[in-house]
Amino acid sequence: MNTIKANPMSAVIKRLSVLFKVLALVLSLGSVSSLSHAAIEVFEFDNPRQEAQYQALIEEFRCPKCQNQNLAGSDSVISQDLKRKTYEMVMAGQSDAQIREYMYERYGDFISYKPPVRPSTWILWYFPPVILLLLIAGWLMRTKAQNKKQVSSVQSGTQAVDLDKVGSGLSDEEAQKLKALLKEHSNDDISDKK
Repeated sequence: MNTIKANPMSAVIKRLSVLFKVLALVLSLGSVSSLSHAAIEVFEFDNPRQEAQYQALIEEFRCPKCQNQNLAGSDSVISQDLKRKTYEMVMAGQSDAQIREYMYERYGDFISYKPPVRPSTWILWYFPPVILLLLIAGWLMRTKAQNKKQVSSVQSGTQAVDLDKVGSGLSDEEAQKLKALLKEHSNDDISDKK
């Protein structure tokens, strides 16, 4: 009788293969079900003005949970709740100011990309322009000081010319004329400064 003994290792491999296939199927079904939860809510509006108001507000408000993402771009649960609340307030006929005030009271100034100007937000509104003006003023003062240094060094350089060395390559007559012109020119500069 010819019997083939089954390798115990191949039986384990077959069972592991089936187990991995089942695990892969469960994981793929789980990911499909999680995608179905990210459905986009569609709101019905009575007129285009309400829809425009709603869109502007959800673009302005940021998601409290997400990092620097507005409500329009966020799919978190809290952003969906805030979108729904904004929709309800728009449909109730509330103004932008009333909706903003509700959001500020509930979530603070952080909820808005355009926080109101009040003492608690002055640093947000005034610090960047003040720093920019200080940097420009410092740069202008530094440039002005450097220009004064350069002008004074140029002026002192013209007065420090050694008149005996100026005409060393010229004839005696030409050297005398050049020295006289330089003396006259330096005397004119000194009288202009006074």
